[in-house]
Amino acid sequence: MRFPLLFTALLGAAAAAQAQIPADGKTLFAKNCAACHQASGKGIPGAFPALAGNSFVQGAPMDVATVLLKGRGGMPDFSGSLDDGEIAQVLSYVRTSWGNSATPLSGEEVGAQRTALGVGPATHSRFGNKH
Repeated sequence: MRFPLLFTALLGAAAAAQAQIPADGKTLFAKNCAACHQASGKGIPGAFPALAGNSFVQGAPMDVATVLLKGRGGMPDFSGSLDDGEIAQVLSYVRTSWGNSATPLSGEEVGAQRTALGVGPATHSRFGNKH
């Protein structure tokens, strides 16, 4: 009857390893942004803007970072729920997906913008973004 114990131990080890894998920009986008902007980046006309082909998204990197750090219009800020590296990953994914061809951002760039805006550090709380 050692097989069930070994199987359980292997499942536990696999789950622990999976939990340590950092999320990438696409995964973070799917979790935090796709409900509104859609997985295709096409948004919902009249409600949520398309990110695909969006000149603002492909424009000045710090302007785009500011939106995620402070929110804009009806969009919440993600400064509390995503750290600088995660925001950089999401923005880099958005700026290089669906035909967009802007330069990616680094966590250091987002961190500098966070500091310049006086925005506190991420807590990773599920209540961190102001929906």
